[in-house]
Amino acid sequence: MATESANGQYQAWIQDLGIPSDLALWMQLGFKVVLVIFAAWVANLIAKKLLLRGVGMLVSYTESRWDDTLQKYGVFDRLASFAPATVLYLSAELVFATGKENGDNEWVRRLSLVIMVLLSVRILDALIDAGVEYIQDYDFSKEKPVRGYAQIAVLAVYLVGGIFILSILLDKEPWGLLTGLGAMSAVLLLVFRDTILGLVASIQINANDMVRRGDWIEMPQKGADGDVLDITLHTVKVQNWDKTISTIPTQALINESFKNWRGMSESGGRRIKRSIYIDQDSIRFCDDKMLERWRRSEIIGDYIAQKLTEIEVHNQGKNLETALNGRRLTNIGTFRAYVEAYLRSHPDIQHQMTLLVRQLPPTAQGLPIEIYCFSALQNWDRYESLQADIIDHLISVLGEFGLRIFQYPTTISAQQLNLDNPDPT
Repeated sequence: MATESANGQYQAWIQDLGIPSDLALWMQLGFKVVLVIFAAWVANLIAKKLLLRGVGMLVSYTESRWDDTLQKYGVFDRLASFAPATVLYLSAELVFATGKENGDNEWVRRLSLVIMVLLSVRILDALIDAGVEYIQDYDFSKEKPVRGYAQIAVLAVYLVGGIFILSILLDKEPWGLLTGLGAMSAVLLLVFRDTILGLVASIQINANDMVRRGDWIEMPQKGADGDVLDITLHTVKVQNWDKTISTIPTQALINESFKNWRGMSESGGRRIKRSIYIDQDSIRFCDDKMLERWRRSEIIGDYIAQKLTEIEVHNQGKNLETALNGRRLTNIGTFRAYVEAYLRSHPDIQHQMTLLVRQLPPTAQGLPIEIYCFSALQNWDRYESLQADIIDHLISVLGEFGLRIFQYPTTISAQQLNLDNPDPT
């Protein structure tokens, strides 16, 4: 009533000045618009220059981290934007004319509600982003695709916000619009196909615990070999060892095969599987000189003594004029025993896991002696250094067992062969 009385007094004052009534109405509307804009500007100035600055000072003094994250993502700044929107909403009843013949107030009210819904959506979006950053500092977030869930939540927020905006503009109940969306399900499935596939894939990845943030995965068909940086609704981001970034569709982890090295990390060991190819021409029985030298070894001295005792017992009463009638130690068998004892005494080998030293079937490149064990060092550089040190040592001690490593002839070896076997002509 007070607003209508003020409007009537204003129109009477304008008409007393001799201004036509139609022009007076437009002047009245213009004055109201300027008044509302000024009031909204003042409210925005107070909210952002005074209140927001005070909140910023308060945040800087606190030791907690969550309020810093909220400020970083602009949550407080977006909340301050509600001040001018609230002024606009209140002006619909307090300033603009009422009555069916002039629907100014209704349109202003709808416009202010739409602005408020948009601000609410943006605030929730910022809150979700801030929550993701805050949660990702905790270890449990590595086990769940937090960013994927956040993207689903953001999508739902924007969808609900869009429905509310339509209901405000069309002046209909939002539930009625939801019913109409059911008839458009086929179109929605087509439009949101990738989103739905990503959602289903994210649920399966989480339910089966297939990939976590920080896992090392290999997916050669996608050019990915490195650590998982992030798991989102649509993509999985992998930083390769050469520091490049590979982006894999989330559903590809369900539809295609990949290797996850998490089991290796959790086991406490990293596998070493290498073979040394022995020249088969260098394999022979051990002589007394070899045995005497090996007896002094701290690594296989006990093994030699034990084996000689077993062989002596086994060979009693046998004609040993030929090697076919008894047991004897071989240099290749003793070398295998040395390698196993050397690995079991190595401090950087995981002794609680499988450790094998075995012969593989002979090949044209020699007799493979395979080393199968697990390193206690999992970092790539330390693991490679350990593996190289072990192979270096074993190749270097081959000569102590009268063995030679196989390799194809080189120019130097061919020249040495010519010197050892000169042409008789």
